[in-house]
Amino acid sequence: MSVSESKPGKLDPRLFGDGPKRDERFDVREVWVDLVNFPDDHPQKQLEFLHRQMNEEACVMENAARSLAEFTDADWSVRKGLARQCADEARHLMNYRRLLERRGGHVGQFPVMTFQYRILGRIDNLLGRLSVQNRSFEAVGLDATAHALQEARDSGDAALAGIYEAQLADEIGHIRYANDYIRRKLAASPRVGMQIAAALDQAARAFEQVFAGGGEDVEKYGVDVEGRLEAGFSAVEVDVAARMSEERRARVRERLARGNLHQ
Repeated sequence: MSVSESKPGKLDPRLFGDGPKRDERFDVREVWVDLVNFPDDHPQKQLEFLHRQMNEEACVMENAARSLAEFTDADWSVRKGLARQCADEARHLMNYRRLLERRGGHVGQFPVMTFQYRILGRIDNLLGRLSVQNRSFEAVGLDATAHALQEARDSGDAALAGIYEAQLADEIGHIRYANDYIRRKLAASPRVGMQIAAALDQAARAFEQVFAGGGEDVEKYGVDVEGRLEAGFSAVEVDVAARMSEERRARVRERLARGNLHQ
């Protein structure tokens, strides 16, 4: 079976590494606007979402596995966390795939992106990778999952709610082990904060390229305060995240009111 991988094309190669291998079933795109972004009322909206989540869980699994393989001298506690995360993400992937196929979809049905893997491929230190993947990407995923769980419960979709419940518990653990490790390293050597800041800045610039054209225009959910506190963020960090989230959502609502966006 042939394989493919996304390589820097439309995106700045200084910010993106090569993508993970994907077999011939997958149509890998670089940017959000090239995906199939159905409106909420489209009959295939949920299938595309399940397919997208399946692929994103694969990317997170691959990121954790790569860090586990590349940073063999890291503390046992963080290596154990990475190994456990690999297993958790593999389970999430299979859960989404089973539900996708049970509801009539199939692997490769929709285009996918591998931006998370590609962004972390340009970060050469473990603290930076954990800050971007676990403290940033997964924290936003935690917020989205908490919101989606309530929606699934409200709609009576027990199968999807069950997936979200398990995923929410796992994501809290993934963020918490990264938070604990980063805090220990910062306490031992505050200068490593420069590595973290550089990684976050680099990832933010890369993220803007991937989602230019409307990919960040999400208004429907805010910060999961309880979940973030349980995941090891401080009350100050959660307050800042909540304020920034609400400011962004307010800007999206304003553009919606002007008719510049479509829900």
